[in-house]
Amino acid sequence: MIINHYEDIEAVELMEGVKKRVVIGDNEGAPTFIMRIFDLDPGKSSPYHIHPWEHEVFVLQGRAVVTNDTGDQISIEAGHTIYIPPNEKHCLTNKGEGIFRFMCLIPRGVEETEAQTVT
Repeated sequence: MIINHYEDIEAVELMEGVKKRVVIGDNEGAPTFIMRIFDLDPGKSSPYHIHPWEHEVFVLQGRAVVTNDTGDQISIEAGHTIYIPPNEKHCLTNKGEGIFRFMCLIPRGVEETEAQTVT
């Protein structure tokens, strides 16, 4: 068993105002899933993108909108869960005044470089 505090894991800035921590992954020997924690600053968002794997998301803190495959924006906040199936366009945008923090699970072995930004 491995126990860590997420704040002890180094955050990597993916783009201005968007940070990621891989809290369970290769370093822990996880055989099936990768668990990541993302922090989005107010007004910041993940790219609108698509990829061939699913996401499971749990919102830990803050308020945001998730933009789906049809461009609809759905309000989300701490406590919400989101299942994003493979090949569905999606984006999360912080609409709050503080950090928007969420946990995201992906299958182990997927390459994030396979994600394609869409417009």
